[in-house]
Amino acid sequence: EVQLMESGGGLVQPGGSLRLSCSASGLTFRDSAMNWGRQAPGKDFEPIVIIYRSGNLWYADSVKDRFTVSRDNAKKTVYLQMNSLKPEDTAIYDCQSGLFKGQGTQDTVSS
Repeated sequence: EVQLMESGGGLVQPGGSLRLSCSASGLTFRDSAMNWGRQAPGKDFEPIVIIYRSGNLWYADSVKDRFTVSRDNAKKTVYLQMNSLKPEDTAIYDCQSGLFKGQGTQDTVSS
């Protein structure tokens, strides 16, 4: 059974930082592309980051230059470092791989 579990969300002030983690089990992690996406209240789901098994990266324009994704294949974990956070970054953030996704973690950016 594939399981993805996010952690690290919370409340932060504008301009602050958060680091999300996604721990995976039940899949060949090193061979898997890992995605982060988010859904803000009243908005559609937005894919924001992909890290391919090759290490190649894709970022949505909305997070480029502020968010950084990385992976540790030995720990089967993917990380999302989020800097210079804005109120519009408030959303539930999901880790995904293929058809599988985690339960999500709420990130709120507010003063």
